[in-house]
Amino acid sequence: RDRWKDCSDEELIARLRDGQDEIMDYLMDKYKHLVRKKAKVMFLIGGDTDDLIQEGMPPGSGQRLDKELRCYDLLDRLGIAYDRADHDAADTIEACAAVEDVLEAGICKNLFLTNRQQTAFYLLLMPGHKPFRTKDLSHQIGSARLSFASPEHMRELLDITPGSVSVLGLMNDHDHRVRLLIDRDLLDDTYLCCHPRINTSTLKLRMTDAVDVLLPALAHAPTYVDLPVYEQQG
Repeated sequence: RDRWKDCSDEELIARLRDGQDEIMDYLMDKYKHLVRKKAKVMFLIGGDTDDLIQEGMPPGSGQRLDKELRCYDLLDRLGIAYDRADHDAADTIEACAAVEDVLEAGICKNLFLTNRQQTAFYLLLMPGHKPFRTKDLSHQIGSARLSFASPEHMRELLDITPGSVSVLGLMNDHDHRVRLLIDRDLLDDTYLCCHPRINTSTLKLRMTDAVDVLLPALAHAPTYVDLPVYEQQG
């Protein structure tokens, strides 16, 4: 098989069409990782290969959780258009990357944070490629010793479980105990992708709709912060 490694794919296809059937095994082996990745996307989304992305609320919503359906109801009431991808639980970097490929948009980081005393709570939205370091945020919001909030507080304040943190969780924060923080660089993205309070679906809506329409409806005015981009070492 090494004799084909310097051939272009076009040359290999031409030879395959000329009857060199053994080239098929070489191509299958060469692209097996790509095939597995795309197959995983198809499985994750669980839809037809030519209709992976749906628009709006899912039909036949009887088996959906009420907290998820309330997200769709809110977006529809606000007149916010969105694309929706259904998938297996996106609780790993690889799973999120597969969903990003389908939606053709990045999924931002949604971090639910608290101070040491667990008396102040923050929802931070930031670009997915940026590393998070508490020291970069603490001095900007006047809160030292930040850490991730507990799953119990997550359920109590946002009605969300770990892996499903989303700006839409602020629907449940009627007492405004959670302060919304947004890294200013996130505003450069055309779209905001977020879970409808459950991590088996991901929504893609326009960033302008999220900032100008959704956040005012949630009654959570954001505090904008500036988090640095670190150069990769090595």
